[in-house]
Amino acid sequence: MTVTLDKVAKSFGATRVLHELDLAAEPGEFVVLLGASGSGKTTALRMIAGLETTSSGTITIAGRDVTNVLPKNRDVAMVFQSYALYPHKTVAENIGYPLMIRGLPRAERDKQIKDVADQVELGPYLDRYPRQLSGGQRQRVALARAMVRRPAVFLMDEPLSNLDAKLRGHMRAELKHMQHGLGITTIYVTHDQVEAMTLAHRVALLEGGKLQQLAAPKEIYNDPANLFVARFIGSPPMNLLHGRLDAGTFLLGDRRIGTASHGTSADAVLGVRPEDCRVTEPATGTLMAEVYATELIGDHTLVTAKLSADMLTLKAGKDFDAPVGTSLGIAIAPERTYLFDGPTGLRLR
Repeated sequence: MTVTLDKVAKSFGATRVLHELDLAAEPGEFVVLLGASGSGKTTALRMIAGLETTSSGTITIAGRDVTNVLPKNRDVAMVFQSYALYPHKTVAENIGYPLMIRGLPRAERDKQIKDVADQVELGPYLDRYPRQLSGGQRQRVALARAMVRRPAVFLMDEPLSNLDAKLRGHMRAELKHMQHGLGITTIYVTHDQVEAMTLAHRVALLEGGKLQQLAAPKEIYNDPANLFVARFIGSPPMNLLHGRLDAGTFLLGDRRIGTASHGTSADAVLGVRPEDCRVTEPATGTLMAEVYATELIGDHTLVTAKLSADMLTLKAGKDFDAPVGTSLGIAIAPERTYLFDGPTGLRLR
């Protein structure tokens, strides 16, 4: 089912938390709302669910205007960060609760509970209570309870944030596989860019209640719309150097860096991803810097280098080792650079 937000805004008193958000999730699509705390992503999700009213704008699901429709009549299922399980009910009773409310006969209810429990590998745990389960198992119960309804839309509010790192990775894979198999439109909120980039068909990045960019993960990484997106997406984030642009040449003190641009700007920012910086001899590099710190990650070493007022992070081989203060060259390919206007943050293309 298609979910469409048309100029949806939300204010709490005099505080505007969401500014005329335009967003459309296509049938079967997995859209992730990504942003830091206070960016407006959870407010947007709660308005789709009907748990918050809109200040203005329209929300439609499958072409039907649901802006003022009660949550129970929107045909959506929401999975919360806190699991929201009934502690006095068994796994089977928790999963089957929406079916019981609907008045489904016991035999049909039991069949659907077993089917969905098997899908999320909870078959052996149907007689247990939530307190007897691990965090990952509890989250799967919450997912199963949403799945058993076969809603038009799944809404998920940071459902993995209470899990440890290893379990989060496992559950990401399960979620992606489940959503692909069911083909149900899913809108998912997170502050974790790894979750966003690995789960989403498209990522909607919000900041200050405004949509900064909506694109596929690969596009949002390789073609950021502005400085905020460039800083937010990527781990480690994009390197940003502050200088000026003169007819396509970026000037950083007495250093000149060729770019793919032909523009001019008195206040420009040049961006380059850490993996697009290469360590060279000081005399042969595009830039010369000093080693500030090194971190062995495993298959590579992260090198933080100091360049006057700016810091750069680059990826070197796992055998790279140099003392703090060592001079090194940094080679940058012009075609792998990004240019931004300093005052506005917008891309210079």
